[in-house]
Amino acid sequence: MADTFAPSPSLFADAPTSVSFKKLRKRLVRGALEVIETYGLLDRRAIEAGEIPRPKWLVCLSGGKDSYGLLAVLMDLQWQGILPVDLVACNLDQGQPGFPKHVLPDWLGKTGVPHRIITEDTYSIVTEKIEAGRTYCSMCSRLRRGILYRIAREESCEAIVLGHHRDDALETFMMNLVHGGRLAAMPPKLLNDEGDVMVFRPLITSAEADLEKFAEAMAFPIIPCNLCGSQDGLQRVAMKHLLDEWERKKPSVRQVMARALANVRPSHLLDEKVFDFASLGMGGEGEDDPNVPF
Repeated sequence: MADTFAPSPSLFADAPTSVSFKKLRKRLVRGALEVIETYGLLDRRAIEAGEIPRPKWLVCLSGGKDSYGLLAVLMDLQWQGILPVDLVACNLDQGQPGFPKHVLPDWLGKTGVPHRIITEDTYSIVTEKIEAGRTYCSMCSRLRRGILYRIAREESCEAIVLGHHRDDALETFMMNLVHGGRLAAMPPKLLNDEGDVMVFRPLITSAEADLEKFAEAMAFPIIPCNLCGSQDGLQRVAMKHLLDEWERKKPSVRQVMARALANVRPSHLLDEKVFDFASLGMGGEGEDDPNVPF
């Protein structure tokens, strides 16, 4: 990757010129590129050689800091000539009361990014089905996912691209561990149940704090989530507070935990479906772990 950034024609035209912002921008862009290359989100060599068609990605834009940052990073990679992908931005207006319908179309119009605004009143469905005081997130997510898969097919997109970051993955891991009884987080690459649309998360190793700073510096017109963000006591919020407390006691603990998600030892867990304990016997190569007490 180049050490300097060429001026971009639209999104970054008014971006800060400070050294700190350039370092932040480079960190986010480099992190996304590493995810794309490490987890095989696309085969750049085959695309550039004309062996496979240029792919098209549906970038989901909610109006939050993470999805704005995602689109900016992907556009940055495009301008640098290292992301041979066509991007289509998509916002799903779910009918939340007070949703500012003009914000995203106005902003997207200035960037020049091809986009679609979809209006589907999932808000009424969720609030009707879910009891007062219960979290809406799970049902809302399922409804939104189905709609976005449909739009991806209509736009001939091979992948839906989401703005989930490192902290989202850790919070999901903790929720699954504490409430779900399983070890699972958020994968960087996923195939849907129908087998026809991929889900990509290029920012999955990026820190939420970096995306917050980036959004503030870029003056993105943030739209708060009034549907789920207004509810107190959510499991995800509780996990976030727990991680915040750990971070205060041990700085960089989130980064250490994130490394653990990519450093799994099935032989030191208890799942016989991912490690053949029954066949383990004398005479083979051992896997003693000095960190595990006898």
